[in-house]
Amino acid sequence: MANETVFQRYAGNPIITAKAVPRANSIHNSAIVRFGSGFAGIFRVDGHDLCYRLHAGKSRDGIRWEIGPEPITMRSDDPDVNVEAHSYDPRITKLGDTYYVTWCNAGAQGPCIGLAATKDFKTFRQMENPLPPANRNCVLFPRKIGGKYAMLHRPSDRGHTPFGDVFFAGSPDLIHWGCHRFVFGPRGGWQSTKVGPGPVPIETKEGWLLIYHGVWTSCNGYLYYVGGALLDLEKPWKVLFRTKDYLLAPIEPYERVGDVPNVVFPSSAVVLNDTLRLYYGCADTCISIAEAKLSSIIRFIKTHSF
Repeated sequence: MANETVFQRYAGNPIITAKAVPRANSIHNSAIVRFGSGFAGIFRVDGHDLCYRLHAGKSRDGIRWEIGPEPITMRSDDPDVNVEAHSYDPRITKLGDTYYVTWCNAGAQGPCIGLAATKDFKTFRQMENPLPPANRNCVLFPRKIGGKYAMLHRPSDRGHTPFGDVFFAGSPDLIHWGCHRFVFGPRGGWQSTKVGPGPVPIETKEGWLLIYHGVWTSCNGYLYYVGGALLDLEKPWKVLFRTKDYLLAPIEPYERVGDVPNVVFPSSAVVLNDTLRLYYGCADTCISIAEAKLSSIIRFIKTHSF
């Protein structure tokens, strides 16, 4: 089965462009979840000043969106915990009746991970930054593992990060994080420069399904692709299978042309029965969706693995 038959792009792509928010230069690399009878999302909005801010949005069908024109206001009991000048690339994980938002909270000391909690996508309580600088990607697991909260993260540097490995970490309280375990790093071809965790891992009988991004450096710069892996359910730092072939590549005009060309960046996924709907950023400019059967993704990962 050819890899381009696994995911089918939505005919109406891109579904979100800069037109959705006044003074937006671009909207991309955002997080979307099921919420009530519809969908909710946290969106990366790059303004005309090219600062990156988080906006909340809602939708009935997950395709047509209303995004708030103003950035999210975070509340915190600690004045030393704040939203930095650049906030971007969010993920959302539901734990119990609470939705936890992680994002890259980049300030003067470099990029680190931000964390906030909400139950209604109107009020957001900002918590301690889980990890110190420099770190750029983070996603929480949707349940505790070994009695602890769990995350995947990607240590970084203060630049554009010409490297990147995925690590696992655990916490008893969402504040103190440790027991860091190496999961996997770059390996050949389209994922030879760096890799990073994408949407919230999905629990299946075959293991945790992780959709991730991989980067290849060509003579014209970075190209971003989408890959998949299956991780052990109780020890997610142990990789069961990992795709040698990509699941999705930048081939469409809206994926190849934009502020950062040749990028498909997976940031959220929603499971609808046996179908996984992947939301991904395109060329750091807009948002599109592609869908695939969960069973087809798992079969592809297992049969096209290293």
